[in-house]
Amino acid sequence: MTTDRPSAVHELTAAELHRASDPDAYGFETTADAEPLDEIVGHPRATAALAFGVDVEHPGFNVFALGPAGVGKHHAVRHFVHRAAAGKPAPPDLCYVHDFAESHRPRLLRLSPGVGRRLAADMERVVREIGSTLAAAFESEEYQARRGALEEELRERQAALFEELQRQAGERGLVAMRAPGGIAFAPRREGEVIDREQVMKLPDEERRKIEAEMEAMQGEVERALRQVPGWQREHRRRVMELYEEITRVAVGPLFEELERTYADEEQVGPYLAAVRADVVEHARDFLQRGRGEPAAEGGDGSGGAAGPEPGPLRRYGVNVLVDHGGAERAPIVHEDHPSYGNLVGRVEHLPRMGALVTDFLLIKAGALARASGGYLVLEADKLLRQPFAYEALKRALVSRQVKIESPGQSWSLISTVTLEPEPIPLDVKVVLTGERSLYYLLCAADPEFTELFKVAADFSDQVPRDAPGERTYGRLVASLVQRDGLRPFHKTAVARVVEEASRRVGDSAKLTAQTSAICDLVREADHWAGRAGHPVVGAADVERALAERVYRANRVEERLREDVLRETVRIDTTGARVGTVNGLAVLDLGGYLFGRPSRITARVRMGNGEVVNIEREVRLSGPLHSKGVLILASFLAARYAAERPLSLSAHLVFEQSYGGIDGDSASSTELYALLSAISGVPIRQSIAVTGSVSQHGEVQAIGGVNQKVEGFFELCRARGLTGDQGVLVPAANVKHLMLSRDVVEAVAAGRFHLWAVGHVDQGIEVLTGVPAGERGADGTYPADSVNGKVERRLEELIEKRRRYSRPPREGREGDEKGGDGGGKG
Repeated sequence: MTTDRPSAVHELTAAELHRASDPDAYGFETTADAEPLDEIVGHPRATAALAFGVDVEHPGFNVFALGPAGVGKHHAVRHFVHRAAAGKPAPPDLCYVHDFAESHRPRLLRLSPGVGRRLAADMERVVREIGSTLAAAFESEEYQARRGALEEELRERQAALFEELQRQAGERGLVAMRAPGGIAFAPRREGEVIDREQVMKLPDEERRKIEAEMEAMQGEVERALRQVPGWQREHRRRVMELYEEITRVAVGPLFEELERTYADEEQVGPYLAAVRADVVEHARDFLQRGRGEPAAEGGDGSGGAAGPEPGPLRRYGVNVLVDHGGAERAPIVHEDHPSYGNLVGRVEHLPRMGALVTDFLLIKAGALARASGGYLVLEADKLLRQPFAYEALKRALVSRQVKIESPGQSWSLISTVTLEPEPIPLDVKVVLTGERSLYYLLCAADPEFTELFKVAADFSDQVPRDAPGERTYGRLVASLVQRDGLRPFHKTAVARVVEEASRRVGDSAKLTAQTSAICDLVREADHWAGRAGHPVVGAADVERALAERVYRANRVEERLREDVLRETVRIDTTGARVGTVNGLAVLDLGGYLFGRPSRITARVRMGNGEVVNIEREVRLSGPLHSKGVLILASFLAARYAAERPLSLSAHLVFEQSYGGIDGDSASSTELYALLSAISGVPIRQSIAVTGSVSQHGEVQAIGGVNQKVEGFFELCRARGLTGDQGVLVPAANVKHLMLSRDVVEAVAAGRFHLWAVGHVDQGIEVLTGVPAGERGADGTYPADSVNGKVERRLEELIEKRRRYSRPPREGREGDEKGGDGGGKG
């Protein structure tokens, strides 16, 4: 008959436990002789995506650089963004100026690079000069003469009016006189003015005649005075026209000079025309502010400065929002704090008399405006943590413009009167960086995300460990040494660094792409070489750095091992026990990984075929661990009870475990414990086990194999290596082994062992020393094999359950008779 009997178990040699790097393969004696690295380590897929993303000009082709921390995402982004920006010209300056038609809507000026700052300075200078120019113009003889002529003309018209009234009054025998209340009349006789007492003494008829004449003259006065307001209005109009004419003549040369200076700037001409018209209209504002004295620092007329006291002359300033003067390439903006205001921009306010006031000079640019025409680099997690920032970024990218407003305005939460700056046209390439999980979450949760970020640059966390890869790593170390001014590294030290890069990724055929940790190791090795007085960093210095790293981080590991050594936590490393296996787990505390042995036990009794996971019953088992228990239960039932009931009740538990357990790496360990408990064959406690199991009994790969092996090794070494101790690892994990030199040396000396197993039958033979057994031609296992003992015990349980579940015949008949009798009665 066919058999699924696996091949013989393989005991690993020392050479298979650690892949050493050949120091002579790097082509240099020390890094001082090496060629520095001018390229990015690995990531060909990600770098190709970055190169494409930053170069393509179409909307929506923004980039998301995804990958774990430390793989060099930011370095690669900077490299490609700077390379792309070098081939693009600097974009226009962005300036806000006052809109004289709608003061709450500042106008945007897009000027050639560097022109904005010059225009602001020129406007500040011109505003100062306008005051002194107008003061001189209005103090000139020409103005004084023309203004005097207008005043004299008004006075003459008023004098002529009075003379006419005097003439009419003389014809009526009256005298016209100026009085505080206007013009008064008095009777005259023989050239002399008579007073009221004399008038009262006159005959009644003569008196009534005088009164009638005076009343008539008052009517003439009223008719005459009706002309005076018109004369005064005309006078003021002509004076204003004179003001405007003098102002135009005085300031004309100043603005003509500006117009000639900025003739090439299309938007400056209309703006200067509007400023000139407003200056002519409001010339008195200049004369009332010190008669042409320069404005105080930060006061009115300061171009772009946000002075403490807003005044009428601030409207002539220029707010240089973004200045690209002196820039030779497109801008690159890295915004470390992408809040809504820092991203979009903001309108600031000043306190004045208990209120907050603002104007266009208090508008501040955000990262989007500063990066327009170039590149904006943001960290996705920081962006998403800021309220409204992500939505504001999307809105800007969709509309291709930046509208500077408060979040309250954009979300219609407030309706106060404020500025509404003209939107800024946006032409920017955005590069987000973040973890893979964040990228996939955005893809799933936001339909707009993939339309706006069409290029994904996926950075791997590992690169192949081949000859070119190792040489590249050697050059990476050389580059870091030269860049940071470190001591030269000997080739043996470089080889040790490369081996650690392979160990960190947990694969002897790979190297970690998270080079930040490797760079830190290089710096630490340089430090310890300096402490030892070594002019060149050697392999021993790298080993010292690694050992010091462990010492700084392994307090908890040592405390847990101490609990085992003091037998507070029971874990045997000698002898044999039924239903007890040493399992291995990995703990991660602050980025420090270490292996921790755990005792796993199994107890069996007659039952209905269930395998109880005690951890799950008390809700300490994660879904992956529970899945592993169900898989091993399936294997057990399929192998030993495919066509008959499984009359077994088994209980599995991690002894002295007081926290949650997850992962399926202990499922093979639990299966070994269960097989031992059923068969009664004891398991060697000197061997620890790791590996998950399939429904077919195949031992599958797990993570953290190096830390698990070393964790059990350290416990055994602390108690004393006997030469009988070791670890069972999945055969699929052999390629991942990069064990410490202490383990390798112990294996080479025969004081510790590692076995690679691909099937539980292989593992149970090593653990028990008893053959697993395979089915013979009659379909049964050998009686003295583990499988034979398991099957025989299960058959016994089936028979016992059948016997106990069938009631005795006599008792059954008696019951029936008793029932019948009761019925008859």
